[in-house]
Amino acid sequence: MSSPVSIREHWIDTGKGPLFAQDWTPTDASDVPIVLLHDSLGCVALWRDFPEHLACTTGRPVIAYDRLGFGRSGRYPGALPLDFIDDEARESFPALQRHFGFEQCVVFGHSVGGAMAVACVARHPQACAALVTESAQAFVEHQTRDGIRAAEQEFAREGQLERLQKYHGDKAFWVLRAWVDTWLSNDFSDWNLDAELARVKCPILSLHGEQDEYGSMAHPERFTSVPDVPTVLKSLPGCGHVPHREQQAVVLEAVVDFLRRFAG
Repeated sequence: MSSPVSIREHWIDTGKGPLFAQDWTPTDASDVPIVLLHDSLGCVALWRDFPEHLACTTGRPVIAYDRLGFGRSGRYPGALPLDFIDDEARESFPALQRHFGFEQCVVFGHSVGGAMAVACVARHPQACAALVTESAQAFVEHQTRDGIRAAEQEFAREGQLERLQKYHGDKAFWVLRAWVDTWLSNDFSDWNLDAELARVKCPILSLHGEQDEYGSMAHPERFTSVPDVPTVLKSLPGCGHVPHREQQAVVLEAVVDFLRRFAG
């Protein structure tokens, strides 16, 4: 890593409960920050060392937060609503922007966090300089549901829920059911990002593993078919659902090149 990074923790008040956030800021940081949005079972801690490496290689501050109900953030008040993706853009993104005081940012989302990143860009176009999706879903497909069913069976095995409890504490069962029950719901089966993608006006980088167990290459192809904006599709051979862990160097190189070309 090229330069020292300071790491700070934050608590952000919302109308529903407190959000936990963390930032990684290089000593010589310049340009707009990168905001990370985690996946359906994720949290700040599960990004592991990726945010620090991302901050060092891009020279930009990196911000990550636990969605309400996840990680160190407060409990979610009730069941997760079917419009939870747009909810994140409508409520949490403005709270982050107010707390950290950025006028613009690069939004980077993994898995369902990528869908949330699209929603943020669509709803807050002036605040979003660029969009990065990683292993994100643009619609509900059979492969996604099949992968979730397989994961549900795996978590039903003795001792497997403890893997989530390590990061989400006594919220772990809620986290698991929020993921499984939402995506397997008949009421969610027609969900897609078509309307949001039609409103995206900033450059898009879409990263996707060719062996992703939760989504086919149809998703990054949809993300990079947005007209009249620069788009880059980066397919990753031999990679599954978590490229920033499985092929971190490749992901970092792709992000740096993309930002240098389109958001410098």
